[in-house]
Amino acid sequence: MPVLEKGTDFLKGSVILIDKPLGWSSFDLVNKTRILLQKRFRYKKLKVGHAGTLDPLATGLMIICTGNATKDITKYINLEKEYLATACLGKTTPSYDLETEINHTHPTEHITREKILKILPQFTGKIKQIPPVFSAKKMKGKRAYDLARKGENIELKPNVVYIREIELVEYNRPILVLRIRCGKGTYIRALARDIGESLDSGAHLVALKRTAIGDFKISDAFTLKNFEEKIKFL
Repeated sequence: MPVLEKGTDFLKGSVILIDKPLGWSSFDLVNKTRILLQKRFRYKKLKVGHAGTLDPLATGLMIICTGNATKDITKYINLEKEYLATACLGKTTPSYDLETEINHTHPTEHITREKILKILPQFTGKIKQIPPVFSAKKMKGKRAYDLARKGENIELKPNVVYIREIELVEYNRPILVLRIRCGKGTYIRALARDIGESLDSGAHLVALKRTAIGDFKISDAFTLKNFEEKIKFL
């Protein structure tokens, strides 16, 4: 696991694990990391990048690379990710999460733990998944979310994604908690949508935490506050 020690040269390259706060974009986190390091070590310029976006409404592990380590970003992006996802059954939103308002409600009385366990295996392995229209996917040369916010009718083509594991952690109707281990390009929001439909209902994501990227664990990550304190002594 990456370790920050006295004498760490962030220009030569380092890998930093940070727990992204709720409400922050991935760009916000990269920018804040750069500012903290430039201020502390008086760098005029410092390359900083991340190995995999998290939506502002998601929290959890992000791999931040600095200096020459940014050349390894693709390697980290290709690693499998693990998430803890919380979905609300019976209600849908256009974005499949809390970014947009509820647009439809569906019954949930028929959904039992046994029914959930029965349908989950169909979402493992290689599956076809239609990305959310509120996403960074490009269509007609523009981001899908820009077109969606203008009210344009969008039909995105399905992608093949890989889900290694999906485990039911908790079910207290209508709230469903899942642990998911998946490959790059998987939209957990879209997975929540598809699970809701398979249960003859609907669903949207209400919380998402990335807990691992490959062998990198959230338990080894800094909070922003802890990171700021740590670099004072480097």
